[in-house]
Amino acid sequence: MKYGELVQKHLRMCNFYCTFVGRISIYVQEKVTKTMTDSVTRKRVAVIAGAGPAGLTAAYELLRQTDIQPIVCEQTNAIGGISQTVEYHGNRMDIGGHRFFSKNDEVMQWWQQIMPMQGHPAKDDLLLHETDKVYAQDGPDPEKEDRTMLLRRRVSRIFFLRKFFDYPISMKKETFLNMGFVRMMRAGIGYLWACVHKLPEDSLENFYINRFGRPLYEMFFEDYTEKVWGIHPSKLGADWGSQRVKGLSIIAVLKDMWRKSFGTKDNTHVETSLIEQFIYPKYGPGQLWETVAHDVQARGGEVRLQTSVTGVNVQDGRVTSVRVQTVEGKEETIPCDFFLSTMPLKDLVPSLQGIRVPEEVQQVAQALPYRDFITVGLLVSKLKIRNETKLKTYAERVPDTWIYIQERDVKIGRLQVFNNWSPYLVKDYENTMWIGLEYFCTEGDAMWNTSPEDFIRTAKAELAKIDIIREEDVLDACHVRIRKAYPAYYGSYYQLDCVRKFLDTVPNLFCLGRNGQHRYNNMDHSMLTAFEAVRAIRDNQLEDKTNIWNVNTEAEYHESK
Repeated sequence: MKYGELVQKHLRMCNFYCTFVGRISIYVQEKVTKTMTDSVTRKRVAVIAGAGPAGLTAAYELLRQTDIQPIVCEQTNAIGGISQTVEYHGNRMDIGGHRFFSKNDEVMQWWQQIMPMQGHPAKDDLLLHETDKVYAQDGPDPEKEDRTMLLRRRVSRIFFLRKFFDYPISMKKETFLNMGFVRMMRAGIGYLWACVHKLPEDSLENFYINRFGRPLYEMFFEDYTEKVWGIHPSKLGADWGSQRVKGLSIIAVLKDMWRKSFGTKDNTHVETSLIEQFIYPKYGPGQLWETVAHDVQARGGEVRLQTSVTGVNVQDGRVTSVRVQTVEGKEETIPCDFFLSTMPLKDLVPSLQGIRVPEEVQQVAQALPYRDFITVGLLVSKLKIRNETKLKTYAERVPDTWIYIQERDVKIGRLQVFNNWSPYLVKDYENTMWIGLEYFCTEGDAMWNTSPEDFIRTAKAELAKIDIIREEDVLDACHVRIRKAYPAYYGSYYQLDCVRKFLDTVPNLFCLGRNGQHRYNNMDHSMLTAFEAVRAIRDNQLEDKTNIWNVNTEAEYHESK
């Protein structure tokens, strides 16, 4: 090869090399620049486990108050958790019964922001020619619009000795007549004795006895409480009473009677169990949470149904991603900056990966007890029981939203009358009654494993046995199971503090809601845990989660607004 050709070849090789290196350099520079840009512009992500009240409230508030994108993963195909509405043949069931009332203004305003108060009469108001209700100015007409809250009358009674008693127990003449002279004397003496001889409040049994006396406790609380929890109240902690019954007692009942007769109608300082009115979505609680889910998606958030959280990846003490699986078996890892969990603690703790979970924490979480729930929906032409109150009702139907069944010869715990929650829950309100029979059980026990057909047959027979329906009046029926409906207050619950302390060491992990905290929260309490979590995230106050865990524990919340 000539010298000139050799030089040209060398120059071509150099030119090719320089061009190649230059292009590689540009490519790398572009990639680095893009990565840096993405890291700056990428929205922060919060994965939320559960599309119940706490999870959806958190998603909505994150979108409203921050630039964080929420991704809600719900294991089932239903929105609302236990606050869902189940539809069957055009009739709707409120699972568990949910009165929309709170002593917290923020919650009340939030609900009415999502669904405004009715401005015109509802179907039953029109049928009864109701004139006493005060309607919201410029509010929607429930006969024409669906996105509306109704103002409802709260009536709950106890069914005992095949008779009705007010709930909470009142001092009315009917109460004493229904109890009979001997029971009445025993109740009075028992209450006076309880006033001067207080028992240590180391059980739910003693909690009730201190407030009502032993005879009233045995009549109205002992058997029902055992139905709900599956164990005797003497083995349950008093915590449940302080969170659910709160300040309710004979004294509270007497104060309420005085207020109604001579005082103000202000509900600010009235025990929650004594509230006389509440607001309610036209199509039940599930409608509100379905509306919230729709609004979350419209604002850029995600709500993924039938998507289970299977793993929570922790690196350097923080949650960095969450593994999920769809019902079809498709798996995905979602990188995230925050993880908000409403999962049962029993499921959350074993899902943690990349962090050493102390043996004690694992054992306590695994042993946490729950009660499960079955509702039987019955469509009937009429009830055997009739309205004997002074309240005006359509076709002389009973006025109750729900009835506590205290009869010891049946297993049913509570009966809901969906017609009285909202006339729009019933496909043919004027000609049928739509009722829900509630049973408390434990997943895997004989009641849980009974076939739907056999269970419905038993439920109908029980209601006929206590003279509430005639079996031949049943037109249709359905059967619904709900897992882990009620966190229970016994067993390893009393070691729960070690689980909380461990989880709080992960700063971007938040435990919210009923199952997320293993606490029997009302719907408003679950929402308040979400409010507190979002405030902590917004203000970058991630180390101290006391305010989140303190919801539904402070006496100030229970006693005042």
